[in-house]
Amino acid sequence: MVSIPGQIMFSYTFINQPSELSNHVARDVPTILSIEAMFTITINNEIYLETSLPILEFYKSLYRWKEKSNAIPVPAFHYYSVEFDDYEEGAIISMIPFSSQARVKSIWGEKDIYNVFPLDLLVSSLLDLEHTLKKDIEAYFDIQLEKFIPHIPYTLLDN
Repeated sequence: MVSIPGQIMFSYTFINQPSELSNHVARDVPTILSIEAMFTITINNEIYLETSLPILEFYKSLYRWKEKSNAIPVPAFHYYSVEFDDYEEGAIISMIPFSSQARVKSIWGEKDIYNVFPLDLLVSSLLDLEHTLKKDIEAYFDIQLEKFIPHIPYTLLDN
C-alpha cells in the first residue's frame, strides 16, 4: 500500500441494529445516546483514532459546525460528549484551523501522527462527512434526522 502524504479518511460502522432506532423515539435522549458507531480517523494509511461514539451526538456537533463553516475565519470544530466529562486535554475530536492550514486532534489519538492539512481540504472533508453521515444514518435506521436534531444532546465548551 502506498502512503500519500496529507491523506485523511473518516469511516464509521454502526454498532446497533437498524430496529433499535425509529422516528417514534426522536425525543428519547437515552435511546439517542445509546446509538453508537465505531468511528475511525485514518491519516496517511495509519489509524489515528478508532473508538465507539454516540453517533447521533457526534453528527449534531458536525451539523452545528456546518451552520457556521462559511464564516471567516473558519471556526474550529470540537466534539464533546455528555457521557465524558474530563476535557482538561481538549475535545474528543477537533479540527483546529490556523492560517491556511488546520490540524486534526483527538485526546484519544492512538499515535502521534503528523496531521496538518490544507484548511480547505479539512473543511471539505468534514462537510462531506456530515452529508454522508446524515444520509447513512437516515437510510440505515429509516429515520428523518430533522425530527431528532432538537433532542440530541449537544455539548459546547469554551476553549
